[in-house]
Amino acid sequence: MNRRRAGGWRRDERGAGTVLMVAAVLVAAVLAGLVLVVQGYVAAVHHARSAADLVAVSAAARQSRGHDACRAAAAVAEANAVRLRACRVRGDSFDFVVSVTVEQPVRAPAPMLPAVVPATAHAGRIGLLP
Repeated sequence: MNRRRAGGWRRDERGAGTVLMVAAVLVAAVLAGLVLVVQGYVAAVHHARSAADLVAVSAAARQSRGHDACRAAAAVAEANAVRLRACRVRGDSFDFVVSVTVEQPVRAPAPMLPAVVPATAHAGRIGLLP
């Protein structure tokens, strides 16, 4: 609305600050949401990698004692809240490498992004690594 003042017309800008603040709060909320989604995926990746390392080392330790490495890998994966997707033992009981792939679910997956994060680890004798 325009008002007549001494010296000319002046535009009424009441409420413009409110609109600006609402826009700023919405932008801040969207950015905070994006940060939380990224943080969730980063945490899932770190947990998946750590769990994969632990599963592989535990399986290799069981293999070196003559036990079934993949059965041990499945038990350790379950105890660490990850899913064992693949387990492979290459070599014999003395010279071997255990390779595992685990999947960590993302707690709050975003649309169009994966709901699980995979990680792979190897343990055993270094001579047989792929």
